Amino acid sequence: MDKKIVLEALAALGQEARLDIYRLLSTHGETGLPAGEIAAQLGLVQNTASNHLKILGDAGLVLATREGRTIRHAIAPEQMQGVINYLTAECCNGNPSVCGFTTTQTQQQAIKMSDTKTYNVLFLCTGNSARSILAEAILNHIGAPHFKGWSAGSQPKGEVHPNSLELLAHLGHPVEALRSKSWDEFSQAGAPEFDFIFTVCDNAANEACPIWLGHPATAHWGIPDPAAAEGTQAEKRLAFADAYRQMKNRISAFIALPLASLDRLAMKTSLDDIGRMAD
Repeated sequence: MDKKIVLEALAALGQEARLDIYRLLSTHGETGLPAGEIAAQLGLVQNTASNHLKILGDAGLVLATREGRTIRHAIAPEQMQGVINYLTAECCNGNPSVCGFTTTQTQQQAIKMSDTKTYNVLFLCTGNSARSILAEAILNHIGAPHFKGWSAGSQPKGEVHPNSLELLAHLGHPVEALRSKSWDEFSQAGAPEFDFIFTVCDNAANEACPIWLGHPATAHWGIPDPAAAEGTQAEKRLAFADAYRQMKNRISAFIALPLASLDRLAMKTSLDDIGRMAD
């Protein structure tokens, strides 16, 4: 994680009310709370609470998602984990566990995996500019080193949506290598052989895909297209944040599966169930 991002996060938490808001939201996990309820529980004026939430959001510590007319706020745990990792990376000669620092649940799951195979995963969408790009970045962030993510599109836009890049960079994801590309690129000789292929938009799920080598497991994990969101730039950013949250939920469930012990039928059932997860 970049030092500037860490400094912004620490500065955002360096104020009593914002620290209280973050600690309150941390007790509610990914469900989060509306701004009005946060203000009521902490005895804050709602406009003041909203201003504090914006600062926390700008620092990548809190994500906002719209539910009808309500905006719900929840912590972005991967951002805080990134800050902690940055602060403790060199602890005790590069061994943070000596100091008592623990890994995240996802990292613990990866460590416990008896299968040392690296699984190649391809996320497909039509334009390959938003949802599939988010999925690629998320998997490479929370699934390494046991998972490697890629993305492509049937009719690629040719460039990644600016809101995708803005959100991912804000959350500490590397964005330099992300690009919009055709799925034909992965059907050529020398392309990675995929273990899993997930379509994340309905159009791609209904299109005729190339013939993939290795007979990968497939599933449809469709979510609404944030690039189609209308309204102000703030409302569009909320749509991308919501897509990020939904995709991260699915990918977190996926990498927690005991892949090495599932037969093909059980695997297919599990992957389809993840695609039907209620958000």
